[in-house]
Amino acid sequence: MRFGLAEVYNPSMLPTLCPGDQLLLAYGARVRPGHVVVLRHPFQHDLLIVKRAAERREGGWWVLGDNAQVTNDSREFGVVPDGLLVARAVLRLRSPLGAGQRPDAVGSGEVAGVLGEPEPARVGRSGAPSRVGALAGALGRLPSAVRPLTARSRRLRAR
Repeated sequence: MRFGLAEVYNPSMLPTLCPGDQLLLAYGARVRPGHVVVLRHPFQHDLLIVKRAAERREGGWWVLGDNAQVTNDSREFGVVPDGLLVARAVLRLRSPLGAGQRPDAVGSGEVAGVLGEPEPARVGRSGAPSRVGALAGALGRLPSAVRPLTARSRRLRAR
């Protein structure tokens, strides 16, 4: 499995992801409902977008943004074929504005919430901890700027 970084540029995934957040991506990772994914826009293949895989449907994935006010998702372009999914987001790296405040919360005293508790290191087939699980466990001890993206957190489920 290969890993890479991507930066979020628009507000379609607020409050989960803010513009300026970086994502650690796992290419070729298995996608399940609730996972945050990077995919090619169905009508503009040179544009990569970040959405939440809501559910499997005939022909591919129904994807939604967490920000209900932005409709640039499957409500606009329909089911996304599997071939357009590029990677699954594993971790969010948020540059601290002031102890993890969201840009829309600056000045209000509101602090960005945690995306889910850090997962323990996962054991691979060989019995050794997986690289992603070990990385998530190690990063889970850092301030709220870095958190694993999991499908288990209620806050992360597609609306």
